[in-house]
Amino acid sequence: MGEVTAAALVVCYANLILPAHPAYVIDFKDCHDYKYFFIRFSHGTQMHGVTGQEPLHCISHTLGFWLSSLMEKHWVSLLIPLDVVKYVGIDLRQKSTIKFSAPSAYPVITFGPFNAPADVMTSLSHAIGTVSMPPKWSVGYHQCRYSYDSSEKVLKVVRTFREKGIPCDVVWMDIDYMDGFRCFTFDSIRFPDPKSLVDDLHSIGCKAVWMLDPGIKKEKGFFVFDSGSKNDVWVQKADGSPFVGEVWPGDCVFPDFTSEKARAWWASLVKDFISNGVDGIWNDMNEPAVSKTVTKTMPESNIHRGDADIGGVQNHSYYHNVYGMLMTRSTYKGMEMANAAKRPFVLTRAGFIGSQRYAATWTGDNLSTWEHLHMSLPMILQLGLSGQPLSGPDIGGFGGNATPKLFGRWMGLGALFPFSRGHTETGSIDHEPWSFGEECEEVCRLALLRRYRLLPHIYTLFYHSHTKGIPVAAPVFFADIYSLRGDCLLGYIIDDIPRLQFVNRYYVNFSILLDPQDPELRKVETSFLLGPLLVCASTLPNKGAHECAHKLPKGIWLPFDFADSHPDLPLLYLQGGAILPVGLPIKHVGEASLEDDLSLIIALNENGKAEGVLFEDAGDGYAFTQGDYLLTYYIAELHSSVVTVKVFKSEGSWKRPKRNLKINILLGGGAMISTNGIDGEEIHLTMPSESEVSNLVATSEFEHKKRMEMIHPIPDIEESLRQERAELSKIPVDMKSGDWFLKIVPWIGGRIISMTHLPSDSQWLHSRIEIHGYEEYSGTEYRSAGCTEQYKVIRCVEQSGEEESICMEGDIGGGLVLQRQISILKDNPKIVQIDSSIQARSVGAGSGGFSRLVCLRVHPTFTLLHPTEVVVAFTAINGSKQEISPEAGEITFEGDLRPNGEWMLVDKCVGLSLVNRFNPREDNQSLRSYTKYKCTRKFR
Repeated sequence: MGEVTAAALVVCYANLILPAHPAYVIDFKDCHDYKYFFIRFSHGTQMHGVTGQEPLHCISHTLGFWLSSLMEKHWVSLLIPLDVVKYVGIDLRQKSTIKFSAPSAYPVITFGPFNAPADVMTSLSHAIGTVSMPPKWSVGYHQCRYSYDSSEKVLKVVRTFREKGIPCDVVWMDIDYMDGFRCFTFDSIRFPDPKSLVDDLHSIGCKAVWMLDPGIKKEKGFFVFDSGSKNDVWVQKADGSPFVGEVWPGDCVFPDFTSEKARAWWASLVKDFISNGVDGIWNDMNEPAVSKTVTKTMPESNIHRGDADIGGVQNHSYYHNVYGMLMTRSTYKGMEMANAAKRPFVLTRAGFIGSQRYAATWTGDNLSTWEHLHMSLPMILQLGLSGQPLSGPDIGGFGGNATPKLFGRWMGLGALFPFSRGHTETGSIDHEPWSFGEECEEVCRLALLRRYRLLPHIYTLFYHSHTKGIPVAAPVFFADIYSLRGDCLLGYIIDDIPRLQFVNRYYVNFSILLDPQDPELRKVETSFLLGPLLVCASTLPNKGAHECAHKLPKGIWLPFDFADSHPDLPLLYLQGGAILPVGLPIKHVGEASLEDDLSLIIALNENGKAEGVLFEDAGDGYAFTQGDYLLTYYIAELHSSVVTVKVFKSEGSWKRPKRNLKINILLGGGAMISTNGIDGEEIHLTMPSESEVSNLVATSEFEHKKRMEMIHPIPDIEESLRQERAELSKIPVDMKSGDWFLKIVPWIGGRIISMTHLPSDSQWLHSRIEIHGYEEYSGTEYRSAGCTEQYKVIRCVEQSGEEESICMEGDIGGGLVLQRQISILKDNPKIVQIDSSIQARSVGAGSGGFSRLVCLRVHPTFTLLHPTEVVVAFTAINGSKQEISPEAGEITFEGDLRPNGEWMLVDKCVGLSLVNRFNPREDNQSLRSYTKYKCTRKFR
């Protein structure tokens, strides 16, 4: 199918039979090489879903979509055009209107109506497929680091998990296991016998996942390069020669995964790689990432020789967004070829809608901050709403050092995410659960034991996701009740669905759900659903979940725990009418058996009924697709003060094991009554009287409060343990003169962490010691060299009546230093002047052994005291006047739309302006980013 033009869409919709009073109006517009598509709904129309916040999205990695406003009232699930080079914009600011904009053909849209958000996801899964059923071991906890650099270190970490009684199923090998970062190789000294290592890991119940990147070292004699060259599988430049870009091993070539020939070649390598005992594969750097380039990826002019049914020969801009997905598809295929009796497990950094069929996804390189802890939950939920239910963040944060409280709180939440993995960067302190003291270790143990007790339920949720497309972790508004208006919308799809199942060109799906009972549920960002299980967390350092007000959906929600309540763990609620299957507290999936005791936690609804489902199979392989499984539907009913629990029906060929079944009926306030029986037989339990229930609830609440008061919470250390707390003993440099009082920390990036405007007594910067404030980098990527190095003060002038200034410089590698002078001018004390430059101190031999592209990236993070009264104003190179009002999201200015040497941040309320002047010839790109009450300007 060719491009869908505006005219084509108009004709298509003209053929629909619309209701007498249409619920929507569609408009089209072309302007400045962009195409705009408007859908205007009748006033009051409610929509649900994706917010406009993509905090860790890097436009150089994914040519993705950007949303112009954080508006929780809209439910949008989007598949982006492959040939959108810059972005697809979704503007939700105007009431009852959605505006799509893109430098390509219009996306394709389907309307509902749907009765509930879950129905939308099921409908979407019909077009894009569902998640592959994961091996059960992959639903356990994963431990990773960049890097566990030897077989001995790997075994020591796993054995420590076992010794300390902390559950763990998987350990990960980052790039340091390789020989010189060459994919499909092993370092002969540090990992001399990977098969033996894996055998040792398997003997203590642990699986091993190994990294494979797309960048293949360009080196004659290296078997992967020689084989790929012989088979002619590399991405080409416009002149037909292989594209060469630098990654970890140096000069690399890249497989052209758009070609079946290249995919088959890669799959054969993966098949052989699996023979080393590899249990799972981690595809990283697969945007693909390329060093020493402004975009951090390969040029858009590169040529892919794609298969005819997905577009044929095209440049890289056409295929960029699916490169990572096609790589994971090839990896998945190779694992299938290696052992058809096992389910492949693949993790990917880059993906596309539909990637869930081949790989799990993690949210990328986050930071060890409370802000990123808070952001992790909305990101997981949005991935679920995009059809990817198997995702999670780096627990504890990848960049920087977590504090004990931050790590414990993150583990408490992350242990209940669909994909649960701890990971951290090289050079950081240890981030294993026992690395932050006894209190944090105990919280991590409790959190992971929770996960493993809930594995029967979580694994069942994955079965539902695999069969129905429903997210494993869902927003709280999924528990709301919706009703549809009479003038509902009609459905329409414009696409070739069979082709969409492989590589979608463009597709948009959103539902119109009207009249929810509780619209406030769309604003909840610290709670989520695991089926009928509601998890309520806290991302505030000074408050535990039990101290926060949580918005619950309407109906019955009964609290419970596993006698593990803790101020740093989330609260758990079970929805009235639900039965939750839970297992024993095991240390890894291999410890469990079908004959183990099973427990059912039951919350009766207002009618005295409840139901629940449990899916059981071999935990691996595909026999379940032939009926080799047991799917049990339990029901509970209250009649004349007696609750009867029984199996309502079963599916699958497996016989029910004779196992003990413990029944726990929640009464409220954490109280419950229990009895034991045999699974498959009717079990009866007499309910206490109303007064007895009241006493049981009161006693439970009292004991819970007493227990919480006696627990030792994780110590509240304000800052991270970087450099063994050395930075806490240092004192920031103060500069006070004229209208300003500044605080500067030379030992972490020379950053300004405080900028107080004395006349208005207002703080202009949003900062912590180790992040934000006024920062400068030496590369286009976020937090590149320059932002965390220790700076040396080379001159400091602090004389009354004279210019106050400080001059610092930091070594950024490769013989380069970043020098910065901060001054409060004597002649104009209203101005803070910052002069920065990158200087070469040594070049050639002895300069660090490498070269790289450098630039000066200025990154101030300002606090907006009057966000609605602030604008960014400048005159563009083409002479046009630009004035941008605050709105969540990012806007990039390039070419003649870049500022012509000056931009201003103007607070109209107090009449203050921040002016930035620069040489426009040295400015490659300007980006404006807003989040709530913060503004960031970046120059490259």
